[in-house]
Amino acid sequence: MLPFMFVLMQFAVLAYAIVGGAFLTFSDFVMRSMSWTRGVGGVEAMQVINREVFRWAFMSLFLGMTSLSVIIFGYALFSIEGPAGTLMLWAAGVYLVGCFLVTAAFNVPMNKRWRAWIFPPMARSPIGGPPMCRAGRSSIWCAPLPAWSSPS
Repeated sequence: MLPFMFVLMQFAVLAYAIVGGAFLTFSDFVMRSMSWTRGVGGVEAMQVINREVFRWAFMSLFLGMTSLSVIIFGYALFSIEGPAGTLMLWAAGVYLVGCFLVTAAFNVPMNKRWRAWIFPPMARSPIGGPPMCRAGRSSIWCAPLPAWSSPS
């Protein structure tokens, strides 16, 4: 392996872990926690998250790793043989499909629906009660929740 590619792979492993950790955090407890908010608090929080995610740190890693994954995939396909090449192919492929394509095909359309949702005046009621989704209060919030988050 070329020394440059060796250093690039070390960076890629770290960046894959950081992006994966952000996705795990979001899916494991942020989404479940927002389902326990009162009224439409979860949807409001999601709208804020969707605006804030475009900050440079996350988006640089997320989109940069997409480009880097294409490079790693091509390098592994044409230059590396054996188990190392296979692992590099799988790592790049899993990121491209599991992170980038799933986000582009499924999560971005959900985020656009949440961004467009206008709250009715009474929806901001401070009345609590059971978690939103278990009480059937908000279909726009509850429909994607099971698919997006880890089981409780």
